[in-house]
Amino acid sequence: MQNLINTFMDFRWTLWEGLLETLYMTFTSVTMAYAIGLPMGVLLVITHATGLWPNSIVHTVLSGVVNSVRSVPFIILIVVLMPFTRLIVGSAIGTNAAIVALVIAAAPFIARMVETSLNELDAGVIDAAKSMGATNFQIIRKVMLPESIPSLIRGFSITTIMLMSFSAMAGAVGAGGLGRIAIRYGYQRFQTDVMFLAVIIIVVVVALLQFGFNTLAAKIDKRLV
Repeated sequence: MQNLINTFMDFRWTLWEGLLETLYMTFTSVTMAYAIGLPMGVLLVITHATGLWPNSIVHTVLSGVVNSVRSVPFIILIVVLMPFTRLIVGSAIGTNAAIVALVIAAAPFIARMVETSLNELDAGVIDAAKSMGATNFQIIRKVMLPESIPSLIRGFSITTIMLMSFSAMAGAVGAGGLGRIAIRYGYQRFQTDVMFLAVIIIVVVVALLQFGFNTLAAKIDKRLV
């Protein structure tokens, strides 16, 4: 235990920098991924045969794209996207480069989670809005999305934690963050104590995020009041 404490004191600034890089990659990518995935999820719901705007062609194509991207392992996706990443950010390695792959990997996952959240809504609420003359856009903006907020927050929690684990995996290809520290010192230099510290920090951060998001979702979930 004392050796672990000594190692932490020796590498505290390195670990701190790695934590900041991990948080930067995670929250930047989850924000950008939601900007893409949320509209995709809404479109999947409303273009379904029972949706507000049934369109089998759009639904089938979009669903196929979502399923295809989700089926590719993340470590392979990073490699495949390297030319595209280099075109976007000018480099295939580093934290900014990892964000490109993280966004593309997360957006389809978010779309499915949003689709699930919206499909959990009581159909009677939507029918009531229709009977009052609400347009499809008003139903989406004022009924479907607000009523799904607790579920969407829990989905945001799952996605954030998933992207944090993905960002650690991206460390294998030079993305930076705690994942890179764990690989550099634990695997390449056989300093397992540094690797353990990086893992412990990731576990603690994930636990805090999970607790925070669950608490927030419970407070605003009207079904629990």
